[in-house]
Amino acid sequence: MNTATQAPGDFWEVEPHHHHEGASTSIGFWIYLMSDCLMFAVLFAVFGVLGGSYAAGPGPKDLFDLELVALNTAFLLLSSITYGFAMLAMVKENTRGTLMWLGITLVFGLLFLAVEIYEFQHLIHLGAGPQRSAFLSAFFALVGTHGLHVAFGCLWLVTLMIQIRQRGLIPANRRRLACLSMFWHFLDVIWIGVFTFVYLLGMI
Repeated sequence: MNTATQAPGDFWEVEPHHHHEGASTSIGFWIYLMSDCLMFAVLFAVFGVLGGSYAAGPGPKDLFDLELVALNTAFLLLSSITYGFAMLAMVKENTRGTLMWLGITLVFGLLFLAVEIYEFQHLIHLGAGPQRSAFLSAFFALVGTHGLHVAFGCLWLVTLMIQIRQRGLIPANRRRLACLSMFWHFLDVIWIGVFTFVYLLGMI
């Protein structure tokens, strides 16, 4: 075959592929979650190294209220279940039901934050702030970073509820709901690790 007479299309596609709107949103968000996972892995590693450095100060058994932490864990796990109901309502094209379950999820998220803020204030009142020891510095860094993520998730949740109320369950809002779902469940998984590694093992 005489290659000099061949058109460019014989070797590669001249026309670009058509990509649906938002086709790369999911993979892009997964990449973000993996980077977030690496950050939490570092924080867990730091706590693993510094978790026993009390500097002659209070340790987990002196500071943690396991019943309160268990209640807070229940709030976050329940919020994950209610978000699942919101996604089921979305699949059924039930805008009102989606908004209702998102609202309940928001309430559980805010309750989680309220308990966490109370815990931090109580520890600081006892003189167990992040500057007291390496253990407490690592504790506040890990748990506080997770709390900031939950706060951001609640803000995202409010924004998304406003968008759904104004525009309904359009494809863009469905993608946003799916991304927030991944983010919210990711925070649940991280918290299970915090509850087990920081609180339960610290109390043993």
